[in-house]
Amino acid sequence: MDDEPGFDDFVAKQTDALLRYGYVLTGNPHDAADLVQEALVRLCSAWPRVRRKDSPDSYVRTTMARLHISVWRRHRREHLTGEPPDRVHREVFPLDEEQGLWEELAELPRRQRAVLVLRYYEQLSDAEIAKVLGISPGTVRSQAFRGLDKLRSSLVSSPTHRSMR
Repeated sequence: MDDEPGFDDFVAKQTDALLRYGYVLTGNPHDAADLVQEALVRLCSAWPRVRRKDSPDSYVRTTMARLHISVWRRHRREHLTGEPPDRVHREVFPLDEEQGLWEELAELPRRQRAVLVLRYYEQLSDAEIAKVLGISPGTVRSQAFRGLDKLRSSLVSSPTHRSMR
């Protein structure tokens, strides 16, 4: 893309990291790829402004979080189902031994998952999470509490945990 200097370099350097981030948000490699693609399309149109004023990485990650939230706001009744039929870009996503936690995370409601991802994966404060998701800091804390409680409960009841006792 000759008319947007630096955009191709940014995309080449950040694609794997953005796919991992998208996977953590969505719990699914196909949705992660769609999320990254849409966020990069939006970044491309804003590239001259973002390149001069802001961090492109922050811009695209915030865009991804907001796109993800807008999807679950539109489809609140949607439920995640089993594994996708095939795996792509396996080296970008978690290893097999790490899949248990990611599968448990994928079982959480979208808002709880988004809050936990932004807090523990992106290391954002409650105020920053509230701003990104368009919710109050109190909602951030309650969603984080509920999400962690569900993860703890599922870990206690998981077969691997019971066999370790």
